[in-house]
Amino acid sequence: MRQTGVHPQLAAQAALGVVLFCLGFPDQALAQSNKAIAEARRLLHPPTLAMSLGMDALLLSMVGDDVGLEHRADGLVAVAIDQGFPFYRATGAIFRGWVKAKNADVTEGLSLLRAGSSAYCATGATAWMPLYIALLAGACEIAGQIEEGAARLDQALQLVERTGERWFAAELDRQKGRLLLRRGHPEPAEELYRKALSVAQEQEAKLWELRAAASLARLWRDQGRRKEAQQLLAPIHGRFTEGFETADLKAAKAVIDELE
Repeated sequence: MRQTGVHPQLAAQAALGVVLFCLGFPDQALAQSNKAIAEARRLLHPPTLAMSLGMDALLLSMVGDDVGLEHRADGLVAVAIDQGFPFYRATGAIFRGWVKAKNADVTEGLSLLRAGSSAYCATGATAWMPLYIALLAGACEIAGQIEEGAARLDQALQLVERTGERWFAAELDRQKGRLLLRRGHPEPAEELYRKALSVAQEQEAKLWELRAAASLARLWRDQGRRKEAQQLLAPIHGRFTEGFETADLKAAKAVIDELE
């Protein structure tokens, strides 16, 4: 810990939670993340606790657990203020902003997301920024600021190319496709959905594969291509062995049921 700043085993365990989620094991992901937090509390080591809280907040933002995320972000900010950790204070502000934006306080949410992102970048950090930029883009979309949302996603994709941090790349393509569809451009949206699907399959990121397939299936459904949509989405959903109470799997199952 003296060399790394945080407990290396717990850092790996917290990161494993994110990996398991992307691979399609959300229940195991949350269990691993919660274990890391519990052990960090036992160690009474503030940097490790802040790291584990931050990683869990990141995971909860992807799972879509807004109540859990708000609680976790508040805890992270409290530790960061108490210990004087600007990196984690900025991280907590980003997640607080996302929760506020999703809970209809979009003006305050955007303000927190922008301030948190600026403070995060001021620390010199770039890790996880593709996700954080995507959260800002999502808040812009909620606010009806579609052009800025699209520009932010382009910024995130450029960052991916520059840094090689590709774990979130499929989601960035999918989200950009969704914004293009909202702007009335179904053909480039479909192209991006297909690209997202391909990237996810290459990475064996089953959760991103499900999201991309669900978006593509909805588009095909609306175009009257119902059989193609069902044949694409149902087998991917069928490969999941857990996480059936998560928003992603429930939404995918609802589309499949509609198509049958």
